[in-house]
Amino acid sequence: MLIKKYLILLLLTLPLFASVKNLRLSTALEMLEKNNLELKISQFNEQMKAYEALAAKGHHYGKLDLSVSGMRSNDAGNVFGFKLQSREATFGDFGFSDFDPTNPDILSVQPTDLNYPTTRNHFQTKISYMLPLYTGGKLTEYGRITKAMQHMSQYDTQKVLNEKIFQTKKAFYDISLIENYIHNLSQIIKNINKLESIVKSMKTEGYAKEIDTLEVQARNAEAQSMYNQAKLNRDLAYQFLSFLLDEEVSSIQKVNDMAPMPQINSADVETNNIDIQKALLGLQITEMAMNVAEANYLPTVGAFGEYGSADNSLWNDFSDKDSYTVGVQLTWNIFNGGIDAANIEKAKVNHLKVQSQVSLAKSGIALKVKKLETEILSKNHDVKSYQKQLNFARKVYENYSARYKEGIVSISDVLIKQSKELEVLLKLLTVKNERNTKIFEINSIMNEGVKL
Repeated sequence: MLIKKYLILLLLTLPLFASVKNLRLSTALEMLEKNNLELKISQFNEQMKAYEALAAKGHHYGKLDLSVSGMRSNDAGNVFGFKLQSREATFGDFGFSDFDPTNPDILSVQPTDLNYPTTRNHFQTKISYMLPLYTGGKLTEYGRITKAMQHMSQYDTQKVLNEKIFQTKKAFYDISLIENYIHNLSQIIKNINKLESIVKSMKTEGYAKEIDTLEVQARNAEAQSMYNQAKLNRDLAYQFLSFLLDEEVSSIQKVNDMAPMPQINSADVETNNIDIQKALLGLQITEMAMNVAEANYLPTVGAFGEYGSADNSLWNDFSDKDSYTVGVQLTWNIFNGGIDAANIEKAKVNHLKVQSQVSLAKSGIALKVKKLETEILSKNHDVKSYQKQLNFARKVYENYSARYKEGIVSISDVLIKQSKELEVLLKLLTVKNERNTKIFEINSIMNEGVKL
């Protein structure tokens, strides 16, 4: 019975550990946007910037505070003040009970009621509101800056997404290339096994030597080692893909091992590139910063209002003992040692610096795209060249294998040609991988990572 319970529990938990099989690239990109942990962290930062923008906007609406306080004191000043706030002060509180007009030394009398009042409780409820009426544009500019910073964080999130899409697509193409490599290696191993059978047969008939068999077996062991290493690399690529998607992936749908060449337009690059857009947004922020610095020359005007009530018991006769205060305040800094002027000049210099950074970003990105485009075109020629060399190497190997049967060439000659085939195959797959990487990099630069 206990074993049965364990079996049921195991069956219930199996789906929780099931890995994704036969995963399509389009599906993987959808999973990436939902699951990738780095992307989630960037989105959290984006949300925090949005709340910062809301907080900056809130300063326009002023501040409303409610306070309730309770006190007890026998301090003469406090008690007299409490009675005044409660609108209960009497002439007796001034010590008139000790006043004697017949006393020639009346001015030296210390009134007991005034100096030694009875201990009193005091409860005060007060609501106050402060509102900025004019700040020289500072609040407006601060609001625009925080909004721009929120937009900047959105660019950061998009940049992270582009990077993760780049890595995901590269992982798919890497796995497909490795699968292609493994397939070709398996064919080569089959050919080596066939060659070994031929050598053994010829040895039986006295046309081959023991050293021929050993040479073929050594080459077979080398090919097997490369085959096993390729499978380990494939497993590592799957682990990295699983890390990106935050979900276990055991197999994918293979993609064409040659990624499509993107359509490159210099105007689109400048319009869509995230780094250029961030630089342009940074330029706008420096303009806002100059406005903030210049606002220090202008006055600030604020209004305030206060309403409350106080008594020796909480909320007693509230409306009869209430009071209010309203007012407007203007402050204007006339002189501060030239600090404001220096800050304005600093903001202007920073604006000029960011202008130069924008120009540098535009020219630098354009140069990088052109360089990548040239390298991709070069890789395309390399792919065609290596493909032809691979086809030729295979034909040569087949020819030498047949000539070995006829005793025209040695087994070493055959294995040399087979090594040439393997060498060209590795070069072909390497140059395809390099080409794909550069294409994905251009896609990322052009902010077109989601396009398949």
